[in-house]
Amino acid sequence: MLKIVVYDSGYGGEVFADRLEEELPTIDVIRVIDWRHAEKIQANAKDARKYAEKALSPYINKVDLIIFANHLLTITSLKYFIQKYKDQRFTGLQLEHPCAFIERDMLALTTRAVFKTIKYHSFIHQLKMNTKTLVLESWPIKIDDGELSPTEIKDKMQRDVINYNFHPCGIIIACSQFSDIVPELKHIFGRNIKIYDGYRDAISSVYKLLHLKGYAGRKR
Repeated sequence: MLKIVVYDSGYGGEVFADRLEEELPTIDVIRVIDWRHAEKIQANAKDARKYAEKALSPYINKVDLIIFANHLLTITSLKYFIQKYKDQRFTGLQLEHPCAFIERDMLALTTRAVFKTIKYHSFIHQLKMNTKTLVLESWPIKIDDGELSPTEIKDKMQRDVINYNFHPCGIIIACSQFSDIVPELKHIFGRNIKIYDGYRDAISSVYKLLHLKGYAGRKR
């Protein structure tokens, strides 16, 4: 049986692992969730790499694939791990580009650490569409602790998005924890809103790296 490690610092990793098990029920998904260092991992790319390397040391070169269910770690350190551990396969949650035919406004939800990276700003520049970014620094920990209420989500979206007459046709999620609040986001913006959380591309990468067949990219 294929063994895949899903690494993250919080509940976003659990959500991604659940979706991976739904897609590939015959694989062995090993969840390595570093709850203890969650705040440091989410706030600092250097710490994210350090704690990831320590937590993953028992699995490197012993499993078929390691997945970073963490946007910050993926965009800042994926190449580092691939180059350092050449016999181990890695992939992760990248910033997912919206469908090419979408030309209307996009809303991006992220954290300060991701927002500060050159790669994030390059990604937004390449979109060539009107994009509003919300930096939601406290939300990942609140989601991990079960303390982020639907009312707080709705009030934030009303105050910082809807009141500015900004009506997105899609939402880019650049923090895996935010995938847990997709139902609330769809309730606020409508069930037809497109969600781009990187999961689809990451699962597609799993199929490619493990030479599996059958995944065409399911949309949420």
